[in-house]
Amino acid sequence: MQKQALIYTGKAKSVYETDNPDYLILHFRNDASAFNGEKIAKLDRKGRVNNRFNSFIMSKLADAGIETHFERELSDDEVLVKRLKMIPVECVVRNYAAGGIAKRLGLAEGLPLMPPTFELFYKDDKLGDPMLAPSTAIALGYATADELEQMSVLTHKVNDVLSQIFDEAGLMLVDFKLEFGLFHGRVVLGDEFSPDGCRLWDKETKKKLDKDRFRQGLGDVVEGYEEVARRIGVPLD
Repeated sequence: MQKQALIYTGKAKSVYETDNPDYLILHFRNDASAFNGEKIAKLDRKGRVNNRFNSFIMSKLADAGIETHFERELSDDEVLVKRLKMIPVECVVRNYAAGGIAKRLGLAEGLPLMPPTFELFYKDDKLGDPMLAPSTAIALGYATADELEQMSVLTHKVNDVLSQIFDEAGLMLVDFKLEFGLFHGRVVLGDEFSPDGCRLWDKETKKKLDKDRFRQGLGDVVEGYEEVARRIGVPLD
């Protein structure tokens, strides 16, 4: 598979075409960004750690019968993926209160949410990724009712699979976001799963081991990611 033109540069990843129109190459960069680009930094090893972390998680999800765009690692910081027609709706699951929901509703961080909440957000940085009602997503043509139902089912299945993996490693999967797209008409999990897009706390100490270390200026950001990776068995060497 030959790497060709750069077609998109995001906050932490770059996307390249290949000589096969059905596949793309994702490059995980060392960039870190928070608050819609207001806080930016470069963190040594971040791209490599996130690539390895994402590859491990996507493989675990595939083993559980969840189709993802992941195909295979190409290098320390690049991966081959299916080319999806992305649905501009983020799916967010919250197992515990933190971040946005804690601020909106005045909840204490760490409050268990039973059952887990499921929320939709319109993916648009300029608008701050606003919350979205399913009926609005359908009315505006972002997704069909059937696609949203499949996204909901798959997101909850991902939560079941990953909550067990992290729990066995002494970690709390507090919340996470997922993005989906269409591949030859099928709803497929896209983007990435790494500590950039979820909250992970140590079960005993409640130490934050995710992107909140960067958002809140706690330091040792990549070291936190690496700790999670080692605890769940991600091969970093």
